Amino acid sequence: MELNIVYVVIGLVGLFFGGNWLVQGASRLAASLGIPALVIGLTVVAFGTSTPELLVSLDAARKGVPEIAIGNVVGSNIANIGLILGLAGVIAALPIQISLLRREIPITIAASVAVFVMALDGSINQLEGALLFGGLIVFLVVVIRAAWRERVTARDEAELEVVEGITGEIRRPVEIGRVLVGLVVLLVGANLLVDGAVNIARTLGVPEVVIGLTLVAVGTSLPELVTSIVAALNKERDILFGNVIGSNIFNLLAILAITAIVQPVPVPAGVIAVELPIMIVFAALLLPFALNQKILFRWEAAIFLLGYLGFVVYTVTVNGVSV
Repeated sequence: MELNIVYVVIGLVGLFFGGNWLVQGASRLAASLGIPALVIGLTVVAFGTSTPELLVSLDAARKGVPEIAIGNVVGSNIANIGLILGLAGVIAALPIQISLLRREIPITIAASVAVFVMALDGSINQLEGALLFGGLIVFLVVVIRAAWRERVTARDEAELEVVEGITGEIRRPVEIGRVLVGLVVLLVGANLLVDGAVNIARTLGVPEVVIGLTLVAVGTSLPELVTSIVAALNKERDILFGNVIGSNIFNLLAILAITAIVQPVPVPAGVIAVELPIMIVFAALLLPFALNQKILFRWEAAIFLLGYLGFVVYTVTVNGVSV
């Protein structure tokens, strides 16, 4: 028990420092390159924080239980919008950069609907996985081209300090190293925290299904959660939105796709009837922000958060768990 408590404490410390280093490095790197921070959030940060979901899904496929992948991806996507965006928005009202989100939010919705349609026959096969991965390639090309068009000449230190609040000379190799170290520390911290918490829960007699639905499901989303909260506190809102929306896109078009290519992913009837539609609904809730709304108010974020809590309660109740 004592060792597991140490794991939890070390994990929390790792999450704190890793999240800070990742956000700071990403924002400074974006500023030095003259590209929008949202682009860094949509790509580097989003893919990096989605690594736990990728590892869990591939490990499940290797062990012959690829159906875990669909639950992992769907649960994480719902958590990203309901829990992470909701919690970050409750902490501080979040201004939204409309120009890029008019493209990325519809892509998120379209990818969610595509996975639902593919799953209607009870599985996502290797061809469908390849099609999803092809969608990822198209998405990355579009984002990179947009970043190149919107790129501005790197500004001098004085302007960066005034406009971005960034002080000191920016050395790109240092910032790349800060991003990578922050990501590694973040992932190791999340792993230690989840392992310690799961072992403590088992020692206390908490049912395995409750552990899976709560600690493990939220655990794979911890990097996104911590990164988003740190970004909200540091007023790096573009990185926050890019992280959440980019992670959802990567979960569907990379993680689920790669897992299906390795081994077809069975989709239980209950997931088709309930969880996948709920994932689409959560994605659709972002649509007003893609159209004309320029800020996520605290009361709107609270609705996201309450919706996620309702989803968790429903899932636990349907599975007949008595806590």
